[in-house]
Amino acid sequence: GAMSVDSITDLSDNASKLLEALQLSHPHELDPHRSRGKKKPLSLNPITWQVPRIVDRCCTHLETHGLQTVGIFRVGSSKKRVQQLREEFDRGLDVFLDENQSVHDVAALLKEFLRDMPNSLIPRELYGAFLSTATMEGPAQLDTLQLLLFLLPPCHSDTLLRLLRFLAEVAQHAESSWDPEGRQIPGNKMTVSNLATVFGPNILQKEKPGEKDASALNFEDSAAIILVLQKLIEHHHSLFMVSPEMQCDVLRRLFQTDPDVIEYLLRRK
Repeated sequence: GAMSVDSITDLSDNASKLLEALQLSHPHELDPHRSRGKKKPLSLNPITWQVPRIVDRCCTHLETHGLQTVGIFRVGSSKKRVQQLREEFDRGLDVFLDENQSVHDVAALLKEFLRDMPNSLIPRELYGAFLSTATMEGPAQLDTLQLLLFLLPPCHSDTLLRLLRFLAEVAQHAESSWDPEGRQIPGNKMTVSNLATVFGPNILQKEKPGEKDASALNFEDSAAIILVLQKLIEHHHSLFMVSPEMQCDVLRRLFQTDPDVIEYLLRRK
């Protein structure tokens, strides 16, 4: 007689949010190379990885071909080629990005997509809350950022994690290095601070693109956006992991409100 639940959409809103947060704790769920399987509703175990194709393919292309490109995200691109790629993705075509595409075109396409999202990657309702963390320090700042991340819709959370993981990889190649034969490998010069400056206004938006004063950020907000995104890049892995203590709290709450769901989850684990 236990309740059969096979999709997040079958649950009440409160239970859904708790279960979504709980699923973040599994390292397997954070692996971008895990098998995606067939398209199906939002399954409890595991939740489908919800990252737009354009974001995942742009990040993968730049990780493969652009990590040693000096000034990536700062050097100009071909507006015509970027527009063509954008239209192909918009039409739902299976766009394949390879070494024939310019790194700078793909970088510009990624920035444009994030900038022009109807609702920014970090929803505008949370803009002020995220910016307020810039004045915090130490564990309190990271704890607050983590709780705010738990409020993101799953597709925004997954996409932000994919982007942050990519930006951290770019920053690791900012400085020049040497290969085993002693040859110099040029750095891309894009430090965490530089990346936060470029991507911050595209991810944290106060107004919709094109609205009045959308680009008129005051100095305090601009500085806060950069600081917040720096922290997200530097601590993305720990911020997207749920502590055992919080898992226990979630399970206690669910045990009181939805004991059948607890039994179902334990069976599937």
